Amino acid sequence: MMRRIDLRGAVPVSRGGTVDYRDVVPRADFDIEAATPAVHAICEAVRTRGLEAVLEMSQRYDGVTQTDIRVPSHALRDALTTLDPDIRAGLEESIRRLQATCQAELERDAATDLGAGARVTHRKVPVGRVGLYVPGGIAPLVSSVLMNVVPAQVAGVGSIALSSTPQKEHGGLPHPTILAACALLGVDEVYAVGGAQAIAMFAYGVGPCARVDLVTGPGSIWTVTAKRLLKGRVGIDSEAGPTEILVLADDTAEPAYVAADLLSQAEHDPLAAAVLVTDSEPLADRVATELEAQVLATKHTERIQTSLSGIQSGVVLVDNLDQGVDVANAYAAEHLEIHTVDALSVAGRIHNAGAIFVGPHAPVSLGDYCAGSNHVLPTGGCACHSSGLSVRAFTRSVHVVDYSREALAEVAHHVVTLAEAEDLPGHGAAVRVRFGSP
Repeated sequence: MMRRIDLRGAVPVSRGGTVDYRDVVPRADFDIEAATPAVHAICEAVRTRGLEAVLEMSQRYDGVTQTDIRVPSHALRDALTTLDPDIRAGLEESIRRLQATCQAELERDAATDLGAGARVTHRKVPVGRVGLYVPGGIAPLVSSVLMNVVPAQVAGVGSIALSSTPQKEHGGLPHPTILAACALLGVDEVYAVGGAQAIAMFAYGVGPCARVDLVTGPGSIWTVTAKRLLKGRVGIDSEAGPTEILVLADDTAEPAYVAADLLSQAEHDPLAAAVLVTDSEPLADRVATELEAQVLATKHTERIQTSLSGIQSGVVLVDNLDQGVDVANAYAAEHLEIHTVDALSVAGRIHNAGAIFVGPHAPVSLGDYCAGSNHVLPTGGCACHSSGLSVRAFTRSVHVVDYSREALAEVAHHVVTLAEAEDLPGHGAAVRVRFGSP
């Protein structure tokens, strides 16, 4: 089912060899450039025709006829009232854990005194208004409501709007579990708009939805492309594409666990990537056997088989754990699981990953729902330079510069000298005038 890539004996470019691990472990064909013309047309239609265009697209892409895109408050209340008690309990525990980790990472203002009367304060300011996108196409990702809303709330964002795909089977509203989660979190500005048109709605302000400052949340190639096109008009968190998991395992790993975890992410999307990196060929064989049995026993067999047999998935054989760590760092997975001896020590050697799951009892599924970590993470190798969604994504840094006359006098000659070095005499004059100099 999963192809094999044999890197045993291969020396990477980073160690003086000829093999680039980033190229030999390919990803899904997620071609934003190919989607750009169609998405650009959608964004332009929303920009120029506003609500009329959004309503047309809901009819065209979702088969839903709407007169209003905002979800009525009674629909939110009803969804929460009828929510299964066990699902509610799961959501509440996930919220509790995520709130705790978000509170811990919330940065405080930091003041630095550089001399008498010279202070610079690094102030953290929440974004004013955010638009949160929650996919609802292949699966109603209710957990993404929590992952977007909780850090925004902890950051102190004053205005939160959320949008999710309208669904014909639910009367043109988003999935009721998504609505229930919004109600549970106190989010009452919810829109039944999906795809690229939802991102454009947030960016331009359409109908009842006022323009936002920042858009966050995962989505399909349509939403990702819209985020790229509208970046600058509106802030974005990242361009999160199809989900991916890399499992780094040695011969101590439990094959059934490894197979189940690869399968769990393949379940998301036919383009999802599932990669096993191991120095044990017998383990690779046992995982393959487990996959055959587990895939046939699960619900979304066809979707999972498509993912596991795609070019983006495979088993990578390496000489040893050191080479496996090199491959993992080069791949920079969204989700990285470590099933090895002394897994925590190995985790300390990983520098490029969206989130690292250590040992046999920390599956990615835990992070998807109840670990307390955020599951909106960088994909496509972007974990080598970007981070997952957190409180920091919803705050901005502002330097507050507070100098007295005496403090300015102490560095005035440096300012004037550097201004002249850059041939910007007006800069220097702005300092000299304060001391009666021309």
